[in-house]
Amino acid sequence: MILWALPLGVVIGIMSGFFGVGGGFLLTPVLLLIGFAPVAAITMSLLYTIGTSVSGAWAHFKLGNIYWKAVLALSLSGVVGTQIARPVVMWLEKNGFDETVIPLLYLVLLAYFAIAMFTNKKIQKEASTSPSRWKFLFIGLVGGFTSATLGVGGGFIMVPLLITIAKIQPRSAVGTSLISITFIVIAGFLSYAFSTTIDLLLASYLIIGALIGTQLGPRFTKLYSNKHIQLFLGGLYIVTFISVFLQLMNLAIPGLVVLLLYVGVLIVLFGIQQVKQAHKKKIVDVNS
Repeated sequence: MILWALPLGVVIGIMSGFFGVGGGFLLTPVLLLIGFAPVAAITMSLLYTIGTSVSGAWAHFKLGNIYWKAVLALSLSGVVGTQIARPVVMWLEKNGFDETVIPLLYLVLLAYFAIAMFTNKKIQKEASTSPSRWKFLFIGLVGGFTSATLGVGGGFIMVPLLITIAKIQPRSAVGTSLISITFIVIAGFLSYAFSTTIDLLLASYLIIGALIGTQLGPRFTKLYSNKHIQLFLGGLYIVTFISVFLQLMNLAIPGLVVLLLYVGVLIVLFGIQQVKQAHKKKIVDVNS
């Protein structure tokens, strides 16, 4: 029975919609921890991320969290990045390096962006001048390459880079990332789809859950400040680093527990904050 994939899809979908990371950022390490081969995990995560990105982007569009000036440059350069990455990944798999190099690359990036999220203390207000288009092209290229290499949506890279390099507000970075990586993950998935076999039934359960979760995640961003979103994202990078490191040490189960425990704590916090906001609104309505 793979019904566990449905609630997993919902939870990762919520994280995707809240953080703008596409979903593969979390799903790939989970699949690796469960025992899927790296290339199969990448392919399934990219398929899943198509669902989370489309659904989450639509939710953020309705909330006005899209920095449209960045979307075209991010999308085009991101697609180019995915096509550069595929032969690299296939070469790694052919030579037996994939199960070591891909997790190690994950660890390096996770460590870097965790530090970036906790040290970038200045949250931008609306920028008086538009960031350079070259910055968006660079961010998209790096995001696309990483997307197809690690099976993540690209938001895993693009959200922190949009915050730290392009100086976009975290909430806008989340929405902009999701709408851009929709195009990136489609290109990435198609580059693997015809040469890699995946469990389509499992993927279907995950995507159904994603369609539910990604509609909830963006709503929770309204409950927190940009600074809180940034700090929560930094924490997510840290626990994912720990879980992947434990997997490399042949401690897959503890690694999975650490990752899901943090996600579970966030879900509880979101629920508590939602209840508090509803209670405050009720009191205001009564007094008015």
